[in-house]
Amino acid sequence: MIENTGAIDKDIYRALGLRDEDYRRIIRILGREPSPTELAMFSVEWSEHCGYSRSRSLLKKLPRKGRYRVLIGEDSGGIVMGDSAIVFKMESHNHPSQLEPKQGAATGVGGIIRDIFTAGARPIASLNSLRFGPLSEPYNRYLLKGVVDGIQFYGNCLGVPTVGGEVYFDESYSGNCLVNAMSIGIARKDKLARARAQGAGNSIIYVGSSTGRDGIGGCSVLASQEFGEGDEKRPSVQIGDPFTEKCLIEATLEALSRGGIVGIKDMGAAGLTCSISEMAFDGKAGIDADLDKVPRREEGMEPWEVMMSESQERMLVCVKKGREDEVMRIFHKWDLNAVRIGEVTGEKVVRIRNKGRIVAEIPPDALADAPIFKMSSKRPAGSGRIKRLNARKLPVPEDLNKVFTKLISSPTIASKEWIYRQYDHMVQAKTISLPGSDAAVLRLEGTKKGIAAATDCNGLYCYLDPYRGAQIAVSEAARNIACSGAEPAAVTDCLNFGNPDKEETYWYFENAVKGIADSCRFFGIPVVSGNVSFYNESPKGPVYPTPAIGMIGIIDDTARLCTRGFKNEDDIIILFGETKEELGASEYLKEIHGVVRGPVPEINLEREKRIRTAVLECIKKGYLNSAHDCSEGGLAVAVAESCFGDGRRILGAVIDNLKEKIRLDALLFGESQSRVIASANKIMFNQVRKIAEKEGAPVTVIGRAGGRRLSIFRGQRKVVDVPVKSLYKTWSLSIEKRLERGS
Repeated sequence: MIENTGAIDKDIYRALGLRDEDYRRIIRILGREPSPTELAMFSVEWSEHCGYSRSRSLLKKLPRKGRYRVLIGEDSGGIVMGDSAIVFKMESHNHPSQLEPKQGAATGVGGIIRDIFTAGARPIASLNSLRFGPLSEPYNRYLLKGVVDGIQFYGNCLGVPTVGGEVYFDESYSGNCLVNAMSIGIARKDKLARARAQGAGNSIIYVGSSTGRDGIGGCSVLASQEFGEGDEKRPSVQIGDPFTEKCLIEATLEALSRGGIVGIKDMGAAGLTCSISEMAFDGKAGIDADLDKVPRREEGMEPWEVMMSESQERMLVCVKKGREDEVMRIFHKWDLNAVRIGEVTGEKVVRIRNKGRIVAEIPPDALADAPIFKMSSKRPAGSGRIKRLNARKLPVPEDLNKVFTKLISSPTIASKEWIYRQYDHMVQAKTISLPGSDAAVLRLEGTKKGIAAATDCNGLYCYLDPYRGAQIAVSEAARNIACSGAEPAAVTDCLNFGNPDKEETYWYFENAVKGIADSCRFFGIPVVSGNVSFYNESPKGPVYPTPAIGMIGIIDDTARLCTRGFKNEDDIIILFGETKEELGASEYLKEIHGVVRGPVPEINLEREKRIRTAVLECIKKGYLNSAHDCSEGGLAVAVAESCFGDGRRILGAVIDNLKEKIRLDALLFGESQSRVIASANKIMFNQVRKIAEKEGAPVTVIGRAGGRRLSIFRGQRKVVDVPVKSLYKTWSLSIEKRLERGS
């Protein structure tokens, strides 16, 4: 008999994030009033963070087919390449990081890595995509320092290298930072695991850390509502232990190799509720579990607390009957809890017992298949106005050296070395291309092949035009992958938006999803996994729509790896693509003129594909010595970054063949898309030109590398002339100095 139930005060279920109609639906499903434990279980499983009620209908539009066989799992996805599977995913930990940056970021890293190794893959790399408000504000400096500390703490202790990522700074992220973590793993394709419970009589075993009150309602509830004035939710932020997770990785992969495991799932957001209900749902089975057997580190926990807890480093395992002792011995060997707490049943019911009483009895379908809401959307008032820009009213600055130096010190453009030098990016000895490159590159052991990985998204573009901004995010990620010498292969995404119940916010979301879907489908790149993070708002307003793209690519031969830095004196500098008079949405416009508006740069997917194909073909044939995507800051910044390389050898450059008849600041700092700055020995240009002509890609020699200065001419006029080492110092130390002096 279910524990005593009666009508629950609406203030209680509303505090759990449930609406009146949700509560009535629960009563219809159960045929009675829910128990407190059942109500808690519904609240977390039906939260947007777990149930995707407001986003699932649109996510179905994302393409799932590509060049490689696609793997779509319950908690992660990937591709098959030969006998290997590459498993990867990106996920958010925004709200916890805003409240407690170190632990919020640390547990974000730990959670995404668990999604990888519970699929049977060994984690080999992490990346991240971060957003903060201006560093002039003390709390934003605190957040940046704390988040970086959390990422380095967890990743370095765990022994998984952090190899790449991106960081943007903008006022829209004050009050709600974004912390998106991505992880990549490798497995034999025949050793992959699923997050399913199947086979009546098979055992359900709890493994990992003990359960406490930390994290109750953390991700599932906290990430399903906005921050308000005076919110104090620090108890909801989980605490991570990377040393326990390291033991979990080894124990899990060993146990999976023995063949006794039917299914395995991380206890992430919604904890035991999520793992039990979703494993039962995906296995088309039931689970009978006894909470008295759950290892705990705190006394007096109520059943609903045990079911909602989001304590870290815990997993649920479905084990074949008769193999329980064998599996548990492996976890015990690594000093981890391993306790049989229940079994799979043939009855499609999740039944939870506590102290000999049934405290929850729910069909798993009702929990795991959350209701889909029909959402309304409306183009924001004024969205047309903010896209208009009268550039004629903007003066072209006279001192372009000063402008260039200020722009290159902008935190969004400046070197992120202060951040990534705190990460161990060489552990496991697979990293070939280091942080700061267009894309990270990892070697695939035993082969010539490599994996390239990058994250990309310009939130300002998506604020001004979500469809085009999302297409640019996909295109730029693919361009970065290609500049490393890799063929783009697959995408994971992390879709960060404000409150979806606001029609204007949902308009941004649906247009961004359509932009991702259309561009990925055009390029033949599947979306294999991802995450939606709504309610990224504070009293200051919503964050910019930020559909972050995590992309991987495959390099056939890492001997043909390409990096961004100029290599040789007198190499020619080549521009693939064309520069147009496009100042809208640029970092130059924002930083120098204080204007946030204007049309987002045009993106033509066919032209993008042609240019990317030409660049990649030239790299594969060994014709290019460097290649670098041209993005924020425009051509001048891209050339400067190519001069800087990895900082060990800095070369100057002379750019003296810019013939576009457009205003000078647009020529230097405009952010026209589908452009790559490359370098080559001058005797190679005929071969480069032939490939470009075959692909229909514009290509021009614009200058040469070498010397100690970066000089840019327009005709006979020298419009920029700066010592390259001085410029490098400004660029490389900008963030560190801002953190020190607070400006």
